[in-house]
Amino acid sequence: MTFIALIIFIIAINIVYVSLNTLRTIFVIKGRRILASLLCMVEVGSYLLGLSIVLQNLNSPVKIIAYCLGYGAGVYIGSMIEQRLALGYVNVQVVVDSVGCCLPHTLRDAGYGVTSWTAEGRDGPRLVLDVLAKRSDERNLIGLLHEVAPNAFIISYEPKHLIGGFWAKHVHHS
Repeated sequence: MTFIALIIFIIAINIVYVSLNTLRTIFVIKGRRILASLLCMVEVGSYLLGLSIVLQNLNSPVKIIAYCLGYGAGVYIGSMIEQRLALGYVNVQVVVDSVGCCLPHTLRDAGYGVTSWTAEGRDGPRLVLDVLAKRSDERNLIGLLHEVAPNAFIISYEPKHLIGGFWAKHVHHS
């Protein structure tokens, strides 16, 4: 293998290894243990291959730098892949200043699970909504909220467990 080809291979193998490492970690966190275990086998194989090449060439700073570049690129690419997969669900809490607004109905008509109640804010009554959505649909939900209620206060977070309720039949349990 030529010097340039070897450098490109070292970078590529590390991109594969670190991207898989990132995805495996996410799958473990999301409770997808079987998928994480299968991914781990490929991850470790690529790690050993890349590391063995660099260990055989410790006298070559260029190859060590290539290893480091591949590692950094792998973190970036792995996070981009995870973002595109958008596994799981997001809970979005919305607070609006108009208790009588039609926002809950608008969101339900768009297919979102919505629980709403009246709360007391600093400047008077508020309508609070808990909205559950697939993580892959979070941007669409936020866009709809900005369109319908541009002054809403919005907080989103990922729930760890979803049990019961309207969405229970839609949620994939691992």
